[in-house]
Amino acid sequence: MKITDVSLTLFAWDDIPATSYGAHTGKFSGASQLGLLSVVTDQGLTGHAFLGSAFHAADMDGPGLIRYLKPILMGQDPLERERLNKAMWKRVRTTTVRAIGAIDIALWDIAGRAAGLPIHQLLGTYRTQVPAYISSAVLASPQAYAEEALHYRSRKLAAYKIHPPQQWREDIRVCEAVRMAVGDEYLLMLDSVWSYDYPAALRVGQAIEALGFYWYEDPLADADIYNYVELKKHLHIPIMATEYPAAGLDAYTPWVKERATDFLRGDVAVKGGITGCMKAAHLAEAFRLNFEVHHGGNSLNNFANLHVIMALANTELFEVLLPAASQKYGLVQDIEIDADGLVHAPQGPGLGAQIDLDLVERKKIAVLS
Repeated sequence: MKITDVSLTLFAWDDIPATSYGAHTGKFSGASQLGLLSVVTDQGLTGHAFLGSAFHAADMDGPGLIRYLKPILMGQDPLERERLNKAMWKRVRTTTVRAIGAIDIALWDIAGRAAGLPIHQLLGTYRTQVPAYISSAVLASPQAYAEEALHYRSRKLAAYKIHPPQQWREDIRVCEAVRMAVGDEYLLMLDSVWSYDYPAALRVGQAIEALGFYWYEDPLADADIYNYVELKKHLHIPIMATEYPAAGLDAYTPWVKERATDFLRGDVAVKGGITGCMKAAHLAEAFRLNFEVHHGGNSLNNFANLHVIMALANTELFEVLLPAASQKYGLVQDIEIDADGLVHAPQGPGLGAQIDLDLVERKKIAVLS
């Protein structure tokens, strides 16, 4: 089997509601672009992936994918994923990790279609369902967070994670309001998205530790290993880092060596696809750490994330990032949470997702090839 074509169809994502997750996204709304990646083979199999998100349009990464990565793939056997993955990483200075991740997902999609199996079975299925947790956007008031947490607790979601306003005093008030609303037993997490200096991170950490939060995510700058080590010396609440930078396996090494985090973290968009995530998760397993999978930024990435989760023993939860209209787009049927707060393993071959090709055609902006 040989790859005969690689193309990226850019299509409009309209009606995105006003949303913010922090300073790294700002407040975005309106329109973005997704890219439908198609890797075509001479045996009639085509692998797909989505490139882009509601706040990072595909036209930013798409041209580099076609210019620098397509030549690596043409005429190659798509099942030789490891060799192709290594070749793509050699061009990471001229393209992006998100582009490498999209191609890796499409190659896994081809492999699953060729075998007639879902990707998680090719990886080695560990489970067929996983609890989901809700991950908030930045909301207007402590009461708004409390009401949202109560709603999703009533729907049996496993936990609620707060993306706070990112002013440390206000963040503590939000956390206190949510804990008061949901009671002592419900799992809560705080993701401060790299917004504090060390003194503020310590103050917030002490407060949510007293409130019984489950983990404390990204309080400091994403490469501030020195202060993460210091923070861990003074807190007992588990600390989660390593979601960023967008990088390969070696980016985790100093975090593990310095014991600067209690989890490893990543997703298919920012760690180079399914291959990158599986390697990172197995690295974490060697040190008895969980690898918690971050939201993937678009609907098809989340299918890929879900396959990864189903093949891992050392991950606990599936992240559902709100609002849905800023995260779900382009599929006929997206991932759904059942009445018990669980999401289930895809069963179709490859990614097992049905792309809304009619929508893609209606909203088509350009084809890069």
